[in-house]
Amino acid sequence: MKTHNYIIAIAFCFGLLLSSCSSKPTLQTYIVDHQEAPNFTTVDLPLSVLNVDESKLNEDQKTAYNSIKRLNFLGYKKETTEPDAYLTEKTQVEAILNNDAYNELMVINNHGGKFTLKYLGDDEESIDELIVYGNAKDTGFGILRVLGDDMKPSQIMSLAKALEQEDVDMSKVKNAIDFFN
Repeated sequence: MKTHNYIIAIAFCFGLLLSSCSSKPTLQTYIVDHQEAPNFTTVDLPLSVLNVDESKLNEDQKTAYNSIKRLNFLGYKKETTEPDAYLTEKTQVEAILNNDAYNELMVINNHGGKFTLKYLGDDEESIDELIVYGNAKDTGFGILRVLGDDMKPSQIMSLAKALEQEDVDMSKVKNAIDFFN
């Protein structure tokens, strides 16, 4: 009888384990699966490589800077010889980002493409991942993941404006910037 209960307990635990695993793809798994694929480029950096002078930041900007742990970029460069491949990859990324787990902050449409800001976290004031997804019909798409702890979008935007005005070392992110040129 003990063996019978033991087998039932193991079967129950195994079933629980299988049911708790989600089969839906995540942005992280998509990036890992495609980092070595043709037409893709990946850059994974700690924020410290930008060499920001924190003494020039106000308190909100310092809080935002310290809440960010690293930046992760994946870009897909559209090849004119493979339009179907671009459409397939773009559709996969957009399906992942349309998952209810990703909350939308903003959408910006411009002449040749679209930028979408989304986040993962408990609420808009305490996010753990900020996602910037952009696609341009002629060049491809890119995903920037800003990973951190308890980030606040308003502080992140303030930090972004400060970084535009600072002399930040962008050589480490040159691959991501030059990717679409």
